[in-house]
Amino acid sequence: MTLKDMVKGTRNMLGRYVGKWFYDKGIPFYAANSPYFLPIISAIQRVGLKVKPPMAYELSGPILDEEVEEVKKWIEEYKQSWPRSGITLMSDGWLNKVSKKEFLNFLTYSQKVQLFCLAKTYQGRRRMQTSTYDYIIR
Repeated sequence: MTLKDMVKGTRNMLGRYVGKWFYDKGIPFYAANSPYFLPIISAIQRVGLKVKPPMAYELSGPILDEEVEEVKKWIEEYKQSWPRSGITLMSDGWLNKVSKKEFLNFLTYSQKVQLFCLAKTYQGRRRMQTSTYDYIIR
């Protein structure tokens, strides 16, 4: 067996394990195209056998909290660019057919990034009586 064959066999084994996890948890195959997929594989390779993977409670607790804080910081930095670059405010409305409530979603678009900002219900207000701008501010 050559070194090339050994590497090919090891890569196949890795693919099988990753594949089993994808299949078991219903992870869509395009998740392998995520910009975070290769870094996680590299991180696992670097830490080796001595580091245990995170537990479910860690992923749903402290690790998630750290990611939320990182995203909040990114959003604040992104908002700081708005006075320089400008933004487009977009809204989208829909009616919940069960509760008969109208919902409005507000998003911003700037520098090729869309950001969800706010969702509100009209709850009996007439659409023509309140401008969108006034409704967001209140």
